Amino acid sequence: MKLLCLPCAGASATMYFRWRRLLPAWIEVVPLELPGRGSRIAEPAVREFDALATRLVESLASGRHGSGPYALFGHSMGALLAHGIARRLHAQGAPLPQALLVSAAAAPSRRAGEHFPAAGDSAALTAELRRHGGTPDELFSNPELLGMTLDLLDADYRVCESYRYRPAPPLPLPIHVFAGREDDIDEPCLRAWWDESGRESTLDWFHGGHFYLRESESALLHRIAACLRRARVSPPDSTVCA
Repeated sequence: MKLLCLPCAGASATMYFRWRRLLPAWIEVVPLELPGRGSRIAEPAVREFDALATRLVESLASGRHGSGPYALFGHSMGALLAHGIARRLHAQGAPLPQALLVSAAAAPSRRAGEHFPAAGDSAALTAELRRHGGTPDELFSNPELLGMTLDLLDADYRVCESYRYRPAPPLPLPIHVFAGREDDIDEPCLRAWWDESGRESTLDWFHGGHFYLRESESALLHRIAACLRRARVSPPDSTVCA
């Protein structure tokens, strides 16, 4: 099974490269690169949610990432994008993921009232990086790298800021929610993900904060493998990948 992974705000596909050798061999980790970073650094970053989600759906439909059963994983902003992709695929009658795995993100219906730093506010963006943790200290002492990271984070926050929740019938697939116990996302905001699913869904807690997936990587990957193993047995109700 392919595991298509979407990065958090300010990050690139490289955040998932380690998983290729740490997950079981039957899981093929496919990090999805977003415009403006990594192998797509020459492209302008997309700053609007619907435009970015639509481009990702088009990329999946093109067959660029292969065929066969797959699941979607997203951390923070990546979780919101993964859900947006699944919603669009379902509306189009396209092949659905076997499961949706979302990490460190409030459910789409609970995102109203979120506040993001003003566009171009470098000081506030830097404070956000420090608050969430997970950023190497060396980056803060390198003005060029810090500037590139802040520009990308700024674009990604505009993506999140432009998101608008549109109620829709539950997706016919399980949603597995992962979170750090020291993160500042309230449990009801995490459990609300279950309202987006018409299948049995789960919530798992791990040691750590917003970037618990580094502190508790082994435990998280063990749980991801268990969820995907179960998804292979019980594929989505409406359609499966050819």
